[in-house]
Amino acid sequence: MADSSEVKGDVFWDLPPWISYIAGTDLGFALYVANPTDTAKEYALISNLSQNGTVISEESIKVSGYAWFTVEAGDWVRLRGSLSLDETNCLLTIVLVEKDTEEVVDSVATYLQMPSTAALPPGWPISTTPVQTTDWTGILLPFMALGLMGAMVTSMVKAPEERKQLTEGRR
Repeated sequence: MADSSEVKGDVFWDLPPWISYIAGTDLGFALYVANPTDTAKEYALISNLSQNGTVISEESIKVSGYAWFTVEAGDWVRLRGSLSLDETNCLLTIVLVEKDTEEVVDSVATYLQMPSTAALPPGWPISTTPVQTTDWTGILLPFMALGLMGAMVTSMVKAPEERKQLTEGRR
């Protein structure tokens, strides 16, 4: 187990270990970067897409237009953003790099699963047996029409209410 004084930064986010993702759509998230040290640190974030251990793409994530950003000693920052990726069925990893040593100090990852197979976590067996479903629209539509007709007839048949004249108020 590493001594906590050796930790130079932490990164985590609000995404689960795997999500259903359609290539080309925006993937919104909140990313948190913590500096557990007693001095201010500069960090950079790098996004990495990989499939079966092979890196597909890697690029820097800019924070307020800059590659490096500062987190004060003992503090943390929340960064909200989104990525639009051209791939699916791949692993998205965000890597946190500390500037002084230029080494990776932490990372977070989420598997981006194609929606058609996203009902189960990656690696789970998928059934090929078709599921029988029933379309209830044809059965319920006549009953809904009868209900609407009944409501209209009831509102037309109501007897007019007797109106009373109000007297003039006191002066």
